[in-house]
This record gives sequence, C-alpha cells and structure tokens, in this order.
Amino acid sequence: MNIEEVEGIIASETNYGETSKIINVITKEKGLIGIMAKGCKSIKSPLRSVTSKLTYGTFIIYYKEGKLSTLKEVNVINSFKNLKKDISSISYAAYMLELSEGVIKQSKNTKIFDLLIESLTKIDEGFDPLVIMNILELKYLDFLGVMPILDGCAICGNPHGIVTLSSYRGGYVCDKCYTNEKMVSEKTIKLIRMFHYVDIAKISKLDISRESKNEINVFLDDYYSRYTGLYLKSKKFIKNLQKITN
Repeated sequence: MNIEEVEGIIASETNYGETSKIINVITKEKGLIGIMAKGCKSIKSPLRSVTSKLTYGTFIIYYKEGKLSTLKEVNVINSFKNLKKDISSISYAAYMLELSEGVIKQSKNTKIFDLLIESLTKIDEGFDPLVIMNILELKYLDFLGVMPILDGCAICGNPHGIVTLSSYRGGYVCDKCYTNEKMVSEKTIKLIRMFHYVDIAKISKLDISRESKNEINVFLDDYYSRYTGLYLKSKKFIKNLQKITN
C-alpha cells in the first residue's frame, strides 16, 4: 500500500460508524476514488474541517487501486467560501458534482476534472451559476458521446439558414428541414455554439438575456433526458429552485 498525493475534490460523503466517513473524490489522474477518512467526525480530528463536500485540495492517501483508500491528510487548494454563502450557488455546485461523478464513470478523461474545477471557480467568483452549469453540461456531452450538432443542420448538414435548436432533432435545424419544432431566438442559436467552444477559465463577462438562458437550459434539460441516461436527484432540486427564482 503506497502513500500517494492526488489532486481532487470531494463530490459526496457517507457516514461510516460514529466517527468516520467514506468520501468519494473526483481526481485529476485517477478518476473517481473512494477514501476512508478515519475519525474525521471527532471534534479534535485534523481531518474534520477538510472532509466535507466541495473541499478541493491535494489528498495524501494510502492508495489501493480499485479498492477503498485511506486518508492521511488534506492540503486545501480552494474551499469555495464565497460559493458556500449562497444557497442557490451551493445547489448548482452540488448538481455539478453529482453530474461529474456520473460523467467520469463513463470517461476517464482528465479534462472532466479541469472543467469542473474551472466551473466551480467561476461560480465562486460570482458568475451566474445557471449559465456556468449549462456550459459545463454542454461540454460534458462530448465525453458522453452524444454532443448535439451545432456546426450545421442536424438533419441535412447545411451550415446556413439555421432557424432553431431542437433536442428531438439532435441540434440545429435549418429553414428547409424545419417542420413544427419550437422556435428559439437567434441569440440563443449563436450562444449555445459559443458555450461549446468557450474556455471557461477565460470567461470575464456574462451578459445573457433571461430569454436565452431559459431557452438553453430547457434545451439541455430535455437533451440530457433523451440521450444520456443520467437521472440525478440534485437536478430535481435545481428545477424546483428555478421555479421559485424565475
């Protein structure tokens, strides 16, 4: 059993006995790993403050490949203090963690970890959590192998005359292939393609209308339901939250 240092973020936790936890950590190099944090719930434990969801840091562990590792210590990189002050931001972050767990189980690409950390960092900096969540959701579709067609019409491939966006059709729809799909704004058509290609880490401004935010979010909700097979409890809470805030 080797002592290793891994960069990661706690995605979920489960109580184990009276004083311990099993934490599920999304890591950059090893994907999703389970770690036993012995005695971490004890008041005097040095692990108490660093073994909760959303703790991002370097984890010193006794690593067992394919089995439960054991936690030795954690050096925190970012605890996302600003994000944790707002219930809405916390809710979006919780969903993004659960979504990332689901995605990383299907793809071990290290970019998944980078995208998650960049997204949480932007929310912590005060950027709109709905928009950041949707950007992350769209980018994750690449790793799930079901990216919508956004370079041309999903039916005929024509890059010109795009009039709407349809989850049922699998992406853009041009004026020649349009039947009775729900229309979205021209701004939304341009924005969703920008979401796919934008570098999250370099985002410095988000000026997006409520109409476009809602249209993109509705599209991605339906798209995930149709094509990914991921049904997450935290997304139901997000939907209820959106009903209250809209």
